[in-house]
Amino acid sequence: MDIEHKQLAQLLPLLPVLSELGRTQHVTETAELLGIPQSTVSRALARASAVVGTELLIREGRGVRLTPAAKALLPYIDAALNEFRTGLDLVRHESEVVRGRIAVAFQHTFGEATLPLLINAFHRRHPQTAFDLSQGARDGCLAELAAGTADLALTAPVATAGRSIGSAALYREPLRLVVHHEHPLAGRKSARLGDIRQDPFVAMGHGYGMRSLTDALFREAGFRPRIAFESQDSHTVRGLVSAGLGVSILPSGGQAPGRTVTPDTGNLGWVEVPLDSGLAFREIGLAWRERRSGHDSEPDQVGLFREMVLAEGPALLAGLIRARSGG
Repeated sequence: MDIEHKQLAQLLPLLPVLSELGRTQHVTETAELLGIPQSTVSRALARASAVVGTELLIREGRGVRLTPAAKALLPYIDAALNEFRTGLDLVRHESEVVRGRIAVAFQHTFGEATLPLLINAFHRRHPQTAFDLSQGARDGCLAELAAGTADLALTAPVATAGRSIGSAALYREPLRLVVHHEHPLAGRKSARLGDIRQDPFVAMGHGYGMRSLTDALFREAGFRPRIAFESQDSHTVRGLVSAGLGVSILPSGGQAPGRTVTPDTGNLGWVEVPLDSGLAFREIGLAWRERRSGHDSEPDQVGLFREMVLAEGPALLAGLIRARSGG
């Protein structure tokens, strides 16, 4: 450490005393305001003058008067202290931000990996932030957002942006035909919707994002599926398909359970087959309420999470999508 750095290190603890002395021009008043003994103020004054190499204050009775050197130095001392206070306020504010809560509504299929990945990335930076999670159908998620019980909603398809709702796409993933492992299409490299015209179909219920997507796929194919079951959970849909009770269309689920079929498993097992359709994908996006300033302004922690998801979410989730789709 060179001499200038040593001098700076010696002066730094004395800056608040010098600043207050410059304002009050009185040793006793300065000591009372800072809550320290008068002798400490006097010693600080003596040490500062010694470090700077010139007198900074001249005593006049019980008061003091700034020397020309002190008058030149004091604005810089005050500026340094103000900068430090600004930084301290920022740190304290950030501390309050990370202790805040973020309410996220999301569809069931995002609870296994998508949302946990995003929360994990945020928690690494702000580990004390709390999340209130609510999962359900797409329509329900967007209703919570509109009602103000959710700050953000993770849905597919992406919510339509409007005056009160903002939204952005994060990524898209392929939809696959899901069939029993002994189904005639199980060994195919791809399939068309017409190939399952006569098959019983296991559908998600109305109000779920996947239901609107499969309805659009069948409209494009020119027929309505023969719905055998409706479910509120994609795991149940896969289970019904795995038991040979129908076929379905779902996002890729990676490696299928029950690939090694034994009598003990009840012949359960399912296979995913790529669909030959330009609509065989779903686009996942984040939606948020467009808030006004004032009491309804967006909480800082919500804004920080939203900005991170929009800026970094696509890259964070790209590997997950590749792994699930086999790409």
